[in-house]
Amino acid sequence: MSHAAVEAPKTFGMMAEFDDHQQLIKAAAAAHAAGYRKMDAYSPYPVHGLSEALGQKPTKISSLVLLGGFIGCIGGFGLMCWITMVAYPMNVAGKPNYSWPAFIPITFETTVLCAALTAVFGMLALNGLPQPYHPVFNVDRFKRASQDRFFLCIEAVDPKFDPGATRAFLAQHSAEVMEVDA
Repeated sequence: MSHAAVEAPKTFGMMAEFDDHQQLIKAAAAAHAAGYRKMDAYSPYPVHGLSEALGQKPTKISSLVLLGGFIGCIGGFGLMCWITMVAYPMNVAGKPNYSWPAFIPITFETTVLCAALTAVFGMLALNGLPQPYHPVFNVDRFKRASQDRFFLCIEAVDPKFDPGATRAFLAQHSAEVMEVDA
């Protein structure tokens, strides 16, 4: 009889737990300065300056929302022009078919609708959501990330990642360090 070899779980990364957001920001900035690039931070509330400390680039969502709003504006105005001049022209009290002030409410509504939909779906797509499973959920203490703890996870795919060196680096920032299994 042969026994199937049991593989050891692969490491997703090293995670450090902090008591407050200042420690998290300092550790994230130090990790970025040390050359770590594949890392993420978790906190129970938005922390001002954390994205800069992690070295994240500005988001593209505002450009997407502007583009979505512009498409909605052109689409709504074009729809009203097509309806009143081509599809169903009506002579109402001798007014011209192209009466742009009457088109403004529909144009405004389609602009807001398309911009809002672009914001929601763009945010979901850029964040990689929905993501029902993530390896950090395997860490028992991570449940407190939504309550009162702050976490920094350096991923194993980072070129600078070395289990021992990364653990020592995170430990020097007064953090409890734990391994995250994939």
